[in-house]
Order: sequence, then C-alpha cells, then structure tokens
Amino acid sequence: MRSRVAVLFLCLTASQLHAHGSKKPQHQKVDPAYSSALAAANRFLHAWQTQDHETGIMMLSDAARGYVSPEQLQEFFSPTDAAAFEIEHGRKLNARSYAFPVVLFGTTSGHERPHACHILLIRSGKDDWAVEKLP
Repeated sequence: MRSRVAVLFLCLTASQLHAHGSKKPQHQKVDPAYSSALAAANRFLHAWQTQDHETGIMMLSDAARGYVSPEQLQEFFSPTDAAAFEIEHGRKLNARSYAFPVVLFGTTSGHERPHACHILLIRSGKDDWAVEKLP
C-alpha cells in the first residue's frame, strides 16, 4: 500500500513539475504613455477621494472645466468619508487619449451603490495628462 501511495505521489509531482515548467512566461511590452495616463487617473481619483478640490480641478482640461459649473465641481469633490475607487484596465483611444473604466464608492451620502463610469484623459504635454471627462 505504501509503495502505491509513493508511486502515485511521484507521478503527481512529476506531472505538476512538467506542467509548471512548460508554461512560457508572457512578457508584454508596457506602453509608457499608458502607464503615465494611468498614474494621472490615479492622482485625479485620489484627489477626489481626499476631497482635494484644488489638485483635482487643476488636472481638468479647459474643455472639462467649461462643461461643469462650480457647484457641480464642489459636489463632485465632496464624497463621503467612505470614498474609494477602482480603476480597471484602460484602452488607448488614439495617440493622445486613454479611457479607464472606474467604479466610485461613496459618491454622495444618499447613494450606497457603487457608481460605474469612465474617466477620459488626454495628453496635454510630454508626460502630462488632463482629465477631459469627469467620471
């Protein structure tokens, strides 16, 4: 009985080693523009989460500032104390813009449900990004 268990253990171990060793590592080249845009989205949403109106508003494009009233900006940058966000994998729209699906938690005190939306970033300089569309 012990020999059968030992043989079975060896067979399973060998098959696991073979299966594990046969996988080829997948190396994907990271687009520096994607990383930079993702970092900007993270900074903007962190400003939202911490109610840092000044930083958030400075990251808006001129067009985005024109779309919303000061009252709407005040409301947007005033989430609840339980504010949190998730950024999902984004996609390149063109050479100058990326869209990231996001989920906002604690947007206002009256809503307990998460708010799924998108944040659109446009290149405004070499490594600078501006938020073109509020989530």
